[in-house]
Amino acid sequence: MKISNSYKNKKDARTIEVSGSLLARNTMLNLVGQVVPLLIGVATIPFVIRGLGTDRFGLFSLVWVVLGYFAIFDFGLGRATTKFVSEALGKGDQDQVPRVVWTAVTVEALLGFAGALILAVITPLLVGSVLNVPRELIAEAKITFYLLALSVPVVLTSSSFRGVLAAAQRFDLVNAVQIPTSCATYLLPLVGLALGFNLPGIVVLILLARVGGLAAYVTLNLRAIPRLKSYSASADFFPRLFSFGGWVMVTSVVSPILVYFERFLIGSLLSVAALAFYSAPYEMVTRFTIIPTSLTLTLFPAFSALESVQNRQKLATVFARSVKYILITLGPIVLVISLFAEDILRLWLGTDFAKESTAVLQLLAIGVLINSLAHTPFSLLQGVGRPDLPAKFHLLEMPVYIATAWILVSKLGIAGAAMAWTIRVTLDALLLFVAAFKSCRLPADLLPKNGLTTMGVALCMLTGAAYGVRALTDSLPLSVQALLFIVLFCLFSWLVWRRVMDALDRGAILGMMKRLQRSDAAPRP
Repeated sequence: MKISNSYKNKKDARTIEVSGSLLARNTMLNLVGQVVPLLIGVATIPFVIRGLGTDRFGLFSLVWVVLGYFAIFDFGLGRATTKFVSEALGKGDQDQVPRVVWTAVTVEALLGFAGALILAVITPLLVGSVLNVPRELIAEAKITFYLLALSVPVVLTSSSFRGVLAAAQRFDLVNAVQIPTSCATYLLPLVGLALGFNLPGIVVLILLARVGGLAAYVTLNLRAIPRLKSYSASADFFPRLFSFGGWVMVTSVVSPILVYFERFLIGSLLSVAALAFYSAPYEMVTRFTIIPTSLTLTLFPAFSALESVQNRQKLATVFARSVKYILITLGPIVLVISLFAEDILRLWLGTDFAKESTAVLQLLAIGVLINSLAHTPFSLLQGVGRPDLPAKFHLLEMPVYIATAWILVSKLGIAGAAMAWTIRVTLDALLLFVAAFKSCRLPADLLPKNGLTTMGVALCMLTGAAYGVRALTDSLPLSVQALLFIVLFCLFSWLVWRRVMDALDRGAILGMMKRLQRSDAAPRP
């Protein structure tokens, strides 16, 4: 997606033009933006645990929960901001942008202050009764929660300012702020410990980093869209924002139930040990969803912009090719995980996990692939203004999933839990794809015409060949097996490049590589 600038009467009028190479570039930026903080967190958490101690770290983990998940209580206004700003940019209607942004920010600020007040009021109850806080940490815990209350308005308002940059496809700027801010959440505790700070002191450091992130977003917004310097919130526009954002919030609230319910079942029907055998492979394999997430963060504003100018042909093309790219990227990864699940678990976690969790990892890997493909129709439906459909599907799936999970966990243990999760995401994917095709009136042959059938056949051929090589070479040295698999995957990559991808796909990938090599190629505000 490319922003082209033109000037009339000294006023900037930006329009959005979809470009495959820029979409690919932004996807890579988003992927880096998620992977870097993840790696920093993995590296620093052991030192933070040792420095704080188990009890204080337990309290500190709640800080991460508030900072990471409190944004879902903004009534979906951050997502709504991206949606309506994308539409305005797609039409070249700059006058509408300040109205959207300041209306959303105003409401989020009010919600944030209300949330901060509520959290501050209930802090004594949380610390004294709800949470099992050691007596010697009660005073420290109260101060920590009071400081966390101050972060709520910052977290909520940041989502809308970030959404403006996302709407303009400026994910380079989004990640320029998000990566340092997210990394600071993991690095500042080490700084605080080195300086001899207690837990509230560390929380102050993190809060200052979040305030700095918000200030950076505001500054970048004002530079990108100078008209935002004039405050122009409108109560009349709020119903449109709320009607969209309300359904987004329903999805945000229901999704964690659908994601984590089977763990509570395992803990109650089986054992804590069984929960460990399930959770470890789940946490590992679901990390690969950062790949489709990185893409769909870019796709949502793109779909919104295309819908605003009624460019259904390009919208359909972007949709189909995005599904194909996810299958190309994750298909081989899931195959490798399924093929070597037992070996991966044995090397990573030991013999016991290899014995108990192999089937779980294989089932979940299949589910992750299906769930990843569903990210694209999910983003499409929200992008074209139908966030109600994914939300309704999730509400529909919840009782079905609860019943299915209860039965399968009771009969099959943790493998049943993995099966129930995979069945649920398969149902969800089917509903989303059907709804996307019907709502957007996409042609029935859209996916085959864009190479999905060929890709499916190629992936099936790779799967058969990989399992054949695995069976025939099991007694050969590991180096020989590795060489054969490298040759096999190179042949698959060549087949995909020559037969699955067309000139447009190859051009987008080559264009993205050129953009990464020349950072000044992307237009600047």
